[in-house]
Amino acid sequence: MSDHPVGPESVDTPDFQTLMREVMADADRFGHRQHIRLTWLAVRRFGTSAAVELVSEGIRSTARYAGAPQKYNATVSRAWVELVAHHVLETRTSSGTSGAPDTFDAFDAFAEHHTALLDKRLLTRFYRPATLAGTGARTGWVEPDLAPFPWQPPR
Repeated sequence: MSDHPVGPESVDTPDFQTLMREVMADADRFGHRQHIRLTWLAVRRFGTSAAVELVSEGIRSTARYAGAPQKYNATVSRAWVELVAHHVLETRTSSGTSGAPDTFDAFDAFAEHHTALLDKRLLTRFYRPATLAGTGARTGWVEPDLAPFPWQPPR
């Protein structure tokens, strides 16, 4: 998650560019909330698997564009998409609908209901910092090592 300004021209993925323009239309920086909104939009529009790929590649490309490819972390990117997706599905299931349109108000209601997603440190409930900092997590998927995700069976 980045708090530095990011322009849609920073990646070459048209769907990611579209999402970035939408998220940044009323924001002056790409902070954590904007990242969660972008992920929420991607999950709702493309589904979880495609959102993992889209968001991960978009962030990887943005990091390269910013001259900091080492900041990209495959596990962090995928974990955030999967956490957001879990809550999108949970919201759809509990409401019995496909969800509200992709509006700022709909996202605000989602974020208000799932406030834990707005905590940049949420992944520390599931991962040790050393695990996330490791080469394995930076370059590929690593399962949580502190606690399972909400949709996983307890250990």
